[in-house]
Amino acid sequence: MARRFLIRASILGLVVLSLGLLAIAVISGQQEPIKVGILHSFSGTMAISESAVVDATLLAIEEINAAGGINGQRIDPIVVDGRSDWAYFASEAERLITQEKVSVIFGCWTSACRKTVRPVVERLNHLLIYPVQYEGLEQSPNILYTGAAPNQQIIPAVKWSLDNLGKRFFLIGSDYVFPRTANAIIREQVTALNGEVVGEAYILLGSQDMGSIIEDIAAAQPDVILNTINGDSNIAFFAALRAAGISPSDIPTVSFSIAESELPTLNIQNLVGDYASWNYFQSIPGEANASFVARFQARYGADRVTSDPLETAYLSVYLWAQAVGRSGTADTEIIRETILDQNFRAPSGIVYSDPLTRHTWKTVRIGQIRADGQFDVVWDSGNPIRPDPYPIYRTQAEWEQFLTDLYTGWGNAWANPGDETS
Repeated sequence: MARRFLIRASILGLVVLSLGLLAIAVISGQQEPIKVGILHSFSGTMAISESAVVDATLLAIEEINAAGGINGQRIDPIVVDGRSDWAYFASEAERLITQEKVSVIFGCWTSACRKTVRPVVERLNHLLIYPVQYEGLEQSPNILYTGAAPNQQIIPAVKWSLDNLGKRFFLIGSDYVFPRTANAIIREQVTALNGEVVGEAYILLGSQDMGSIIEDIAAAQPDVILNTINGDSNIAFFAALRAAGISPSDIPTVSFSIAESELPTLNIQNLVGDYASWNYFQSIPGEANASFVARFQARYGADRVTSDPLETAYLSVYLWAQAVGRSGTADTEIIRETILDQNFRAPSGIVYSDPLTRHTWKTVRIGQIRADGQFDVVWDSGNPIRPDPYPIYRTQAEWEQFLTDLYTGWGNAWANPGDETS
């Protein structure tokens, strides 16, 4: 009897203690933190690009926490290295959702990665916020695409190149879904505008062997090279171009995956005079951008640079945080919808979520590489452009069949797993 009484008293004491701690937490404004996943590569071929994106994501989280969090709740980031391995990305996404219980995942760079993670977030009815420009041809109720759709990067850059650089194009890319699809879009557009594609070649992700590709470019003598190589293969590509005597003044290159973060690793002198198409450059004027750059460098070092994917990762956190703050909950199912009502005055300008496409309205810019590793903006769209993930050159059904053929042709994968093709 006495023993039973002591057990009951102990349990009652624990309950009272727990309630007391909860009351103290409520009174002091402390609440359980909101867990978020950050899933990018710190190792492998994509580390050259992705690791810096994590820094920008964490900067936004630190700023929000320093301002009191979201309705008094701190954000607790759980950072994972995807290892440039798409299958590992998918398994870690599932672990973040099912075991870590994160409310959202900020992550992925390549489209091969995103397309491997997509079935996971859809099956678990979760939310991925994807911060990188891509090939389009996709909409998912479980993804917010904050990077550029084709009509917000690729298509304007091709039109500008036709108007300013020439009409003969050589297409070079890594052999996975983004470059293959981007180049299919480019071929359709160039044909429609009476230009000509004089060559097209691909290398495996991570490959450093340019083989006969440089010889093919020299033989074709294009007016412009359109570059969709991703990761550290760009180092070998530009070194091989210059070793062959092909300079930007002879044949300029317009890149879609090279920004300020990559330039220091690529030997900037090999790229001065070439171009890139993005929605943001560190050099764009305005107090909002100057303040962003200053805060980023104060946090990570005066020698660090910002870039489009960094800025997009940064604004992505704020769009999500605004949705949580206005909804009063971090519940994923609710936020997937309320985030579509958000806008944010980002360093690049005003960015709107688009509820029809689950993408964002963004301003388009083209920059020319300078010797100091920055870009001179030579053209911009003036206003944010409405996203259109399905270019008009084919029907949605035809584009989806195109993707299916790529996937099955690679043995049910989103990247070429075998021999390089050209």
